[in-house]
Order: sequence, then structure tokens, then C-alpha cells
Amino acid sequence: MKPTVHDIARSAGVSLATVDRVLNGRPGVRHVTRERVEQAISSLGYVRDVAAANLAKGRTYSFVFVLPNYDNSFMIGIRDEVHAAISRSGAERTQIRIVEVPPFDAAALADALNRIIPDRPDGVAFVAVEGAEVHAAVAGLKEAGIAVVTLVSDLPGSERDHFAGIDNHAAGRTAANLLGRFTGGRNGRIAVIAGSMLVRDHRERLEGFLAVMGENFARLDVLPVMEARDNPALTAEVVSAALRRYPDIIGLYSLGAGNRGMVHALREVAREARPVVVAHELTGTTRAALAEDLIDAVLNQDAGHEVRSAIRVLKGKVEGLSVIAAQERIRIDIFLKDNMP
Repeated sequence: MKPTVHDIARSAGVSLATVDRVLNGRPGVRHVTRERVEQAISSLGYVRDVAAANLAKGRTYSFVFVLPNYDNSFMIGIRDEVHAAISRSGAERTQIRIVEVPPFDAAALADALNRIIPDRPDGVAFVAVEGAEVHAAVAGLKEAGIAVVTLVSDLPGSERDHFAGIDNHAAGRTAANLLGRFTGGRNGRIAVIAGSMLVRDHRERLEGFLAVMGENFARLDVLPVMEARDNPALTAEVVSAALRRYPDIIGLYSLGAGNRGMVHALREVAREARPVVVAHELTGTTRAALAEDLIDAVLNQDAGHEVRSAIRVLKGKVEGLSVIAAQERIRIDIFLKDNMP
């Protein structure tokens, strides 16, 4: 049975009126009380159904998802989740369409966002790439009264309304702690492979990773980051070249989505010479690599939660409702060979 506002009130020890104020972002609630209500919402798994509330109003929401059109497994998963939301459009009173853009291309992304403005959708969600033109496009969307959510990769400093994604700095710190401990006190080099430093999520992961390496694992020498645009062939080439050039690489952090190429390169290395590997996103490729002991740990974010969160926040912004932080927080899951779902 789904939790109700009555369950929240009982769990938090507050009145229904107080729960209503928190859910709808109204004043008159002390900070400590608001935190107690949000904690109850999180622990109970309550999800506010804005669509159901608006069914009687006859309201239909129009949203656009702007997604990079490359074929890495995680982004395919994001697209699949958006298509699943499209399949629920009738029941949830939404009209959702997807616009595809080249990956890591700020100019193309800004152009796509600007082209959306004349259509006046209720909201736009997009995977952000850094660039002054992208900031300007977001400002244009907001000026037109369109709600904006960044998805997977954020655009801080812009006028966007919300970010639906994990804490990437914390993810990088977690990866560093895993690699540092899994290398078992040995000295050696650590290689880092990324998609592009033009996207905030990759930069933040690298920043968190380097911070922990410097603080706790100074015995390990982190090589300059290698960028391969999440391209499997280029990733395989870059990783193979690094392993040949530096035979003392004992750890590898794949902070982007080029895991197919990385796994291909690792299969060419003798088992006893393979580095400890931490990667992102539990996909078919990384599942198989975990099972084969080619990858030691995978940090995962729930693509479905991110897409549902983006839609929920966009609906809330249209209705003038505040974001419930506990409900929209995206977890970082850690999977090893032994605990894959």
C-alpha cells in the first residue's frame, strides 16, 4: 500500500496541515520541523502524485528531453526511460518528445535549446555541456517561462531550476577510496579515463577523485586524465597505449561511459598484470566485466529515478510547488561481483 499524507504526519509527529505546507512549499514551518517531515517522506518512500491531482483539472504537461545521440549503454538507458515515460503519457497527462544532439557539443546543444523556445513547452530537461552559449540558452528558456532541469550532468551558475543526478564529487571521492584500498598498500600509477572535461559530471568526479588520492593515498601517482569522448574504439586505443607505456599502472578509474572500449583493452592484458578497476554505471558491459574479474567495482546511478525525478520536478515547477529534496535525491550505489542485482 502506498504511503499517504496521514502516514507522513504520524511518522513526523506533526499535523496534516504542516505536511501540506511542506509538500506545497508554503511558509509557516520551522526548519527543524520541515526537516522532520522531509525525513518521513524519504523513509516512507512517499511520492507526490502531481499528475493525479491535475487529472481533474484536465491539465496536460508538455516536456522536451534533449539528449546526446551517442550509443553508450548508460545514455541508451536514459533514452529507454524517457520512452517508458512517453508510453505512460496518457495516464500521466504528459506530452513528451526527445530531441537528440551531438555529444559534448555546446554549440549544438545551445542551438537545440534555442529552437525549442518558440514551441513554448512547459519544461525542458537536458544533459548539460559547459559553454557560455548554453547558459544563454537556459536564460532564454526561463525568460520564456519554461521550467528547466539538468539531467545527469549539471550546469551550475545557470538559471536552471533543478539538477536530477548524483553528487558527482562524492562519486569521485568514493572511487578514490575504493581504488586506494583495493590496491592493498602497493606503490604504482593510477590511470584515469574520461569522456570530456567539457561536462560537469566528469570534471566533478575527477576533482573528488584527485582530492582523496592526495589526502589519503599519496603513494599512488595519478597520471594526467585521458579523454576519449566515451567512444569505445578510441577508449580501447587510449587505455591500451597507457598500459603499454606504463607497465606499473596498478589502478584504473573509468569516470565516463567508454567502458566497452576499456573492457576490450583489459581483455588483452595478462590476468596477473591487470590493474584494479573502478568504473561507472551498471550496464550489460560492466555486469559481464564484474563477473569476469575485469572490473572490481561499479558506481551506479538509477537512470529511471533520474528521469522520473526530472518529470516530477518539471511538473512541480509548472504548479509552483517546491522541490522535496529527500524525494529527489539520487543515490550512489556500489556494486561488486558478489552483490549485483
